[in-house]
Amino acid sequence: MIRALRYLFLAALAVVMIALALSNRAPVELRALPPEAGAFLGVDWAVQVPLFLVILGGVLLGLLIGFVWEWMREHRLRAEAAQTRREAERLSREVKKLRQDTQGPQDDVLALLDNSARKA
Repeated sequence: MIRALRYLFLAALAVVMIALALSNRAPVELRALPPEAGAFLGVDWAVQVPLFLVILGGVLLGLLIGFVWEWMREHRLRAEAAQTRREAERLSREVKKLRQDTQGPQDDVLALLDNSARKA
């Protein structure tokens, strides 16, 4: 059911993106600098692209910036989780070692023999 909803959402998104691309095919000029600043600095870089590429490029750039920002924001949480995991593993090993050290022989005769061997 969820898979079908996901495919339905992706199909609707594809239809919307295709409609957006078809309705915004007019070429626009992208410039690195305003014309006056470009003439003053000697940099007159410009390119003609369809408007839908500008729109989709802006959306993708915004998503990329958001993902990077969120990844950097969560770095502290990931570091704390890794430290907590290492501490839990260390404590688990320590508990296992203590259980092995404190657990003596199960038989009384073996316990007596073990105690006499330790005293000797």
